[in-house]
Amino acid sequence: MYLKAFLSLAILASIMTIHAQRYEPSKENLQARKEFQDARFGIFIHWGVYSMLGDGEWVQHNKRINRDEYALLPGGFYPSRFNANEWVKAFKEAGAGYITFTSRHHDGFSMFKSQATDFNIVDATPFRRDIIKELSEACAKEGLKLNLYYSHLDWHRTDYPLGSSSKTLPHDESLTNWTSYYRFMNTQLTELLTNYGPIGAIWFDGEWDHKTDFDWQLDEQYTLIHRLQPACLIGNNHHHAVRDGEDIQIFEQDLPGENTAGFSSGQDVSQKNPLETCLTMNHTWGYSITDKSYKTVNEIIQKLVRSAGMNANLLLNIGPQPDGQLPTEALDLLKGIGEWTQKYGETIFGTRGGCIEPQLWGVTTQRGNTLYVHILDPETTEITLPIHGKSLRRAVFFDNKEQVEVKKGKYSSTLTIKKPAVDTADRIIEISLKPRK
Repeated sequence: MYLKAFLSLAILASIMTIHAQRYEPSKENLQARKEFQDARFGIFIHWGVYSMLGDGEWVQHNKRINRDEYALLPGGFYPSRFNANEWVKAFKEAGAGYITFTSRHHDGFSMFKSQATDFNIVDATPFRRDIIKELSEACAKEGLKLNLYYSHLDWHRTDYPLGSSSKTLPHDESLTNWTSYYRFMNTQLTELLTNYGPIGAIWFDGEWDHKTDFDWQLDEQYTLIHRLQPACLIGNNHHHAVRDGEDIQIFEQDLPGENTAGFSSGQDVSQKNPLETCLTMNHTWGYSITDKSYKTVNEIIQKLVRSAGMNANLLLNIGPQPDGQLPTEALDLLKGIGEWTQKYGETIFGTRGGCIEPQLWGVTTQRGNTLYVHILDPETTEITLPIHGKSLRRAVFFDNKEQVEVKKGKYSSTLTIKKPAVDTADRIIEISLKPRK
């Protein structure tokens, strides 16, 4: 009890000494941004006690489950088949360069040992193992970076100020206490950034719970994170333009600049920050026993390619089962993605969005003077690129190095492409450009 009080006071004192100032990313942070963009592909993991109910991560809210009843779930949570090494190995073989794991979702349950609350996987479950500790060790072993999702809202704690989602749950407004809740969050963030080695990013979510001009004191919180780990990136899934102190811009269920899912209407695309699209394999983020609407391997590959062509990463989500295993459908998809990245990953990893804007036929990626033309429309037989004929040295199909028929012009170059003999997610043409003087 004394340790909890000491940590809380220490964090509060630290936050009170921080004065808001314009954010200038450190040298370590800028390098981390580059490495993040180089990775191009990450795996998102939504996992918690909600998986036991098999109805997604919002089940407590959607089923209006009383917080005291929901708090009984950890007593039966025992994911006996969880193996961090097997998870990370499967992700690496798929081509992923990092993992983003839900350290604490909206239900308030922490998937790590925390001094700030007993409502965590070590103290509240018979499993008594620290999931984040095991994942951090497995990631270090395989060379993947570990990023941590952290919810700004909480349906469990009584001191959380009422928001749009929590108002529909049993909640005593007289108990809300922002000072207490803010201290709790920053104590936990300090634990996450001091007890588990280098953390690639903190991925916030839930700010949208307050529709008004609620002061989340993000400047102080962001400064705390960057002080504890200067290379740690910050992203916030608030569905707005990137803000001061944030290192990554996040797009939920959409590519940058699109708004098919309805989350990005007020979200201008950043011209200086790394971009990331988060996408579900099926419809739900957390495990659902009935949701079998999984995307195909080709659909996911095309999302990965389009993301890279828009200079963004793809963060692909998996909702593990309550026993700790990844769903069979997810494993099959990872295997298919891995077979593609082993052959064609060079055209995605370590690249940036190409010098040609995304088109109806596909996108381009680029590394130095090598331009990769990704033709995603199988009906395309001819494309015209705004490349001066003298600037184009050579054009070949990436997989077999067969020459592509090119008609060079003064202001453009036209490529003739035969229709593929078999179904393929992406036909890739590798173009060598003359270096600019």
